[in-house]
Amino acid sequence: MRRADRLFQIVQYLRGGRLVRARQLSEWLEVSERTIYRDVVDLQASGVPIEGAAGVGYILRDGYDLPPLMFTRDEIVALLAGARLIRAWGGVAMARAAEEAMVKIDAVLPEKRRIRQNEIEIHAFAPEMTQQVRAHIDFLEVAADARKRLSIAYSDSKGDPSRRVIRPLGLWFWGKVWTLVAWCELRQDFRVFRLDRISELREEGDNFAAEPGKTLKDFYRSFEEEEGKDKRKRDA
Repeated sequence: MRRADRLFQIVQYLRGGRLVRARQLSEWLEVSERTIYRDVVDLQASGVPIEGAAGVGYILRDGYDLPPLMFTRDEIVALLAGARLIRAWGGVAMARAAEEAMVKIDAVLPEKRRIRQNEIEIHAFAPEMTQQVRAHIDFLEVAADARKRLSIAYSDSKGDPSRRVIRPLGLWFWGKVWTLVAWCELRQDFRVFRLDRISELREEGDNFAAEPGKTLKDFYRSFEEEEGKDKRKRDA
């Protein structure tokens, strides 16, 4: 977590006039108590009205609020367009989160910066999306983040079925098609699977470690090398 994000979270935890000990903050934020002490001192020095001391706990006086978020109109339009794209093309949980984020942003914007959503004529439609693909997106995003080994039933471009055990690494969106970048244990190599060709997904029950040569960074490196080879062939 970036230090700026941690400072923001400390203020959020101290809201509501409750006394919170440094030990509890350190557990929530996964840092040492010494780090919390330093952060609180810095927040106090910047004008945040935090009262208390090390060994006693800290409390935030009522009436304090963070400065309002400041976005330009173009930034607000970009955020709204992104939320609508995700609502049309993303997973169910992802789309819901995008909508909630826009509501929260709108709630803290100064009145003069607010733009009514119906004034932004940017829309996205996805008649090709199915509930199965939406469910796959949510499932795979969580599995990649938690490094869960998965078993999938997959059909290739010819319709030939296969069963694979994979390590999900990341999701790519190509405009109308979502794909999964994964390490395939059957092929012992990276593979890119189209989500609309996955008929079944299930967890294998264990996690995988980030082994050298099998990570997303390694995939990007190999992808860039292949792109470089293709470019040299075209230029030759």
